[in-house]
Amino acid sequence: MMTDVAEQSGETAGEAGGDTAARFGTDEPGAAARIAAIRERIDEIDRTLIALWQERAELSREVGATRMASGGTRLVLSREREILERFRHALGADGTQLALLLLRAGRGPL
Repeated sequence: MMTDVAEQSGETAGEAGGDTAARFGTDEPGAAARIAAIRERIDEIDRTLIALWQERAELSREVGATRMASGGTRLVLSREREILERFRHALGADGTQLALLLLRAGRGPL
C-alpha cells in the first residue's frame, strides 16, 4: 500500500522513503493520503506567503527610500504602531510577533 499513498501524494515510492509512519505519522493509507493532500495545499500557501512577504518587504523599502529621499524620516512610528495593532487584533500575541518580523524585513533592524 505504500506505493498507493506515494502515488496519491504525488511522490514516488523512493521519495516517500519506504516508511509511511515516519513520513506521515500513520501507517493507515487513507489517512496518509489525506495528510499528503493537506500538506500539498500547505506548501502552496507557504509559497504564496513567501512571495507576498518578499513583495511587502520590497514595497516597504521603497516607501522608506522615497521618504528619506524627500527629506523625511527613516521611520514613521505611528505607522508601525498601526501595523502592530492590526496584526495583534487579528491574530493575538502571535500577530504582534509576525508584524514585528514584517516590519523588520522592510526597514531592517532598528
